[in-house]
Amino acid sequence: MSRFEDPAILSCSISGAVANREQCAAIPYTPEEYAAEAHRAVDEGAAQIHIHARTPEGVPSYEIEDFRAITEAIRGAVDDVIVNYSTGAIGVPIEKRIEYLRELRPDVAALNMSSMNYAKYSRRRKEFVFKAVFENSFDTIIEFLNVMREIGIKPEHECFDAGHIANLDPLLDMDLLAEPLQISLVMGVTGGIRPNARNVAFMSEQIPGGAEGQNQWQVIGVSRDQWKLVGAALALGGNVRVGLEDNFYLPNGEMAKSNGELIAKARQMAEDMGRRTATVAEAREMLGVPRREPARAGS
Repeated sequence: MSRFEDPAILSCSISGAVANREQCAAIPYTPEEYAAEAHRAVDEGAAQIHIHARTPEGVPSYEIEDFRAITEAIRGAVDDVIVNYSTGAIGVPIEKRIEYLRELRPDVAALNMSSMNYAKYSRRRKEFVFKAVFENSFDTIIEFLNVMREIGIKPEHECFDAGHIANLDPLLDMDLLAEPLQISLVMGVTGGIRPNARNVAFMSEQIPGGAEGQNQWQVIGVSRDQWKLVGAALALGGNVRVGLEDNFYLPNGEMAKSNGELIAKARQMAEDMGRRTATVAEAREMLGVPRREPARAGS
């Protein structure tokens, strides 16, 4: 298969909910900074932008107006990009997370596919940096899915272990999902599957219809193991997500100066594997996400 027949979708998560500028100066806080980072990422080949909202002071936010300001700034800065909202949270009521989906109607919304221990562990300190139980019951998943189907949002199924992928099976049987699916294999979080290339292959084989079927899958590699996971996914025909939510560093150990630098490296890796990056239009077709006019306030 030639590189022109095997495009890779590059996604970028430009700012997570945990890290701050003391850790990485490039993390955006204001809508204008989000827009500039999104522009850099799209210029380097990103087709999808994943958004965790913040206030202009950098505090993680689940408020409609913060999501709105960031989204409008991004859409004003790029011709087109798939807008993907986070819905994951610990201690934030599901009603609040559904509220900004209903009001703003992004193209895609992340949907975590199982409850789990969710933690970061420091070997140097020999203690957990943080640890929590991340609730994503079938009741929660189905409530999100019903809302997403009602208002035309495509779910992105975030799977931290192989069993999380298997949780798609009953939802497909219940006709709650429409293929092609967008499935993310998340690796590098303590509590989830170990981050190595063999597990990328193993998890990709669990995708409904197989790794080479109609359903799209990507790797989200968290922290230092990201680049070997990116390489494994690209070699196996998958898509990839990089960005300052997941990892600050380039493969040579230098801290990235922007999300654009991370996307540029992922693009280079794809090209070195004989693949090319999908355009936004191609990514929309592959993911089953049509372009539409953004929702107006109150609609």
